[in-house]
Amino acid sequence: MSHPNSPVPVHVDLLCITAHPDDVEISMAGTVLHHVSLGHRVGLVDLTAGELGTRGTPEVRAQEAEAARRVLGAEFRYQLGLPDGFFRAEREALLKVVAAIRRHRPRVLVTNAVSDRHPDHGRAAALVVEAAFLSGLRRLQLEGEDGSLAPWRPVTVLHAIQDRWIDPDIVVDITPYWERKMEALRCFASQFHDPGSTEPVSPISTPEFLPFLEGRTRELGHLLGVPFGEGFTVVRAPGVPDLTALG
Repeated sequence: MSHPNSPVPVHVDLLCITAHPDDVEISMAGTVLHHVSLGHRVGLVDLTAGELGTRGTPEVRAQEAEAARRVLGAEFRYQLGLPDGFFRAEREALLKVVAAIRRHRPRVLVTNAVSDRHPDHGRAAALVVEAAFLSGLRRLQLEGEDGSLAPWRPVTVLHAIQDRWIDPDIVVDITPYWERKMEALRCFASQFHDPGSTEPVSPISTPEFLPFLEGRTRELGHLLGVPFGEGFTVVRAPGVPDLTALG
């Protein structure tokens, strides 16, 4: 496992690139746990430090993110240092994401919701999709600390469902991992409800947020006939090798 903020050249099967520390835990932690349990390698990249967040500090959130990584069993987690609230799909940001994709060469790339309450989520979604395309261009040459970063394009790009409801294209049964998802969420003590906190209240620090999140996860699970699920939308329709294997 790598030190936080250390971009190591580890190849993974599934790479989660999201806007803020805790986006993964809120929207796709069960999916990460499921794929780790199957023996797949998973990596986490946060675009920003969440420095504009209502609660906590970048330093505290980095510590919380690393603690959550250990719970999830991800190979690594680091931040790209994009400006919270102000990143756009512009050259510098795109090239940082392209470098991460080429460094880790994931088959599956997972990112934020295409549209959400927090505008960074939709912007991150668009940024990652564009970077995934650019990453496959052979004439776009990049050099990293670990040498030349060869072109790579993920097979599949998925978008999480976060604060706002979006009809899912894919639902993952996370029932066996619900408690560990909650354990990972609890690592972000600065962000969620704490009756003893004197910091301002944010949308995710209200007493109602975690029950809402459980309800959302149960609603997605209900689509499969299971207790808990996490949903995703797709950039393009994925192919399946066997229709009888569909849940």
